[in-house]
Amino acid sequence: MNIIVPMAGAGKRMRPHTLTTAKPLIPVAGKPIVQRLVEDLAVMCNDKIDNIAFVIGDFGAAVEKQLLDIAQSLGAKGHIFYQDEPLGTAHAILCAKEVLTDHVIVAFADTLFYADFKINPADEGVIYVQQVADPSAFGVVKLDAEGIITDFIEKPKEFVSDLAIIGIYYFKDGLNLKNELQYLLDHDIKEKGEYQLTNALENMKQKGLKYRAGQVKEWLDCGNKDATVFTNQRVLSLIANQLSVPASAKITNSTIIQPCFIDENVSLDGAVVGPYVSIGKNSSIKQAVISNSIIQQNTQLEAVVVNNSMLGSFVNYSGKADDVSIGDYTTIKK
Repeated sequence: MNIIVPMAGAGKRMRPHTLTTAKPLIPVAGKPIVQRLVEDLAVMCNDKIDNIAFVIGDFGAAVEKQLLDIAQSLGAKGHIFYQDEPLGTAHAILCAKEVLTDHVIVAFADTLFYADFKINPADEGVIYVQQVADPSAFGVVKLDAEGIITDFIEKPKEFVSDLAIIGIYYFKDGLNLKNELQYLLDHDIKEKGEYQLTNALENMKQKGLKYRAGQVKEWLDCGNKDATVFTNQRVLSLIANQLSVPASAKITNSTIIQPCFIDENVSLDGAVVGPYVSIGKNSSIKQAVISNSIIQQNTQLEAVVVNNSMLGSFVNYSGKADDVSIGDYTTIKK
């Protein structure tokens, strides 16, 4: 089994955090989004994962090493491929054509999910979906009586289905997918100026390939600040029995309301933290109340009340109560 993770997008909806950190590397409950994604995919696989390919932009050598280390931690060989222009989902996947062989999972790195089943390698293809309240904002699928996909509809204005495509796909024949993606590029077949995966899916369906709809128990979006804070809350709830405060943390006259993730060398002094708070290593919180928030590494908070917020690394924030989204290396004092 090979896994391809397209993640070259600029992450504009997550600014200012993505000005200094690639969006899939923003931590949720103490781990980068992309690491949680591939770990969850590994749990779904019956087959050994041979290769994990990350399709990125110019993220720098340190990020590339971090991604390769994630692949290695799962016993797979890591690969870095580059998408230098935003030419669409089909183009992004084809950038990793070297690993478009045999069984392939494609998973876009702005989503997390929870499922309680294994991929059946005998399936020709599986497109993972989730029921949503407002299908007009998503690409959706229609199914026949046997759960086979009959139609793909992009952002329907009228109700046709509430099964939204969540950005995770399994293909039994990666080479077939590669050929269909290459066909789009060779014949310059675009929609809204980009090469779209859905066009390749439709072509393969018309040629007889049967896609089964795979439904997940929960789909968690990481597309913007509020969605990511909510995802942090849900992940902390789901892994609550795995959480503990490390011995290196310094807790003085403070209360931790679980579930929370507390990293190494965190200092809490006269603070109330939680529920649903993740705090990165070497951060310090003094005389503050923090709930439902993500705080990254080496950040100092003092005399603040913070809720539904994201604070980057090396932030110094004091004397103000708010719902905030603060990027790295920022100082705010009242």
